[in-house]
Parts: sequence; structure tokens; C-alpha cells
Amino acid sequence: MKLGDGIKAKITFEISQIEKLLDGGKPLFDLCKIKAPDFIEMSAAALLLQSFYNGLENILVLLFKHYNKSLPNGIKWHMELLEQAFIFNKDGKSIFRIELQEPLDKYLKFRHFIRHSYGFQLEWERMEDLVKGIDSVWKLIKEDINIFIENN
Repeated sequence: MKLGDGIKAKITFEISQIEKLLDGGKPLFDLCKIKAPDFIEMSAAALLLQSFYNGLENILVLLFKHYNKSLPNGIKWHMELLEQAFIFNKDGKSIFRIELQEPLDKYLKFRHFIRHSYGFQLEWERMEDLVKGIDSVWKLIKEDINIFIENN
């Protein structure tokens, strides 16, 4: 089943939302690259990282629903959704390249941590690589999503 203009528009909208998030967060992320953030800066960066991953999940849900793939619904549905993005169909067409599996898994785990913890539990060491690597990871994610959209 080909991707129609409607689903492409929804995915493009989600991409634009992530772009706005990253553009708005750029001054904070740039600051965090030159000095360890204080509590407020770290809390704000954590929210941006969580929102970033939520946006990626929104795109995956749109794609899976379009292709009538059953969405995971168990306690580990977030992890299963991400896993499916790397084994999308039997034709070998996945949404993301395998090199993104480890970085995206780290963003997912951080998102889970943020959803189930208190802000005072944040540790810069736990999120530093995510903040510093978000631009390069996003570039690859966006490339993969655009390739998938063009070819399906």
C-alpha cells in the first residue's frame, strides 16, 4: 500500500515539529556543549530530549497505522515499537538503518527514565551524549524517514 499525500503531510508536519523543537532548544544544547548544565538547564534539556523521542514515536505510529500493522500494547510497547522500525516488513524495508538502533535505544531509555523519575534525579553524565549527539542522530533519522517515504 503506497503512502498517500495525507499520510505524507502528517509525517512532514511531525518532522517540522521536531525541527522547531530542536531549533528552539539549540541555544540550550549549545550551552550544554561548552559547560555542564545547572539543575534548571538540565531539566529543560531533559524535557527537550523527551519531546524529541515522543515526536519520533508519533511518526512511527502514523506509519504503522497506515500499513495496518498492529501496534504493540503491552507494558513494553515503546520498546517493541522501536524494534519494529528496524524490521518493518518481510521485504527487508525497514524505516531506520541498523546504525541508528543503539542511539535510538538510548533516547528511548532516557525518555522512560524521565517519565518515571523526579527532576532532582537527573545526572548530566546520563544525558550528555544524547544532548551532544542529537543533531547528527536527527540528520540520519530524517534522511531515513524521507527515503522510506519516497520509496513507499
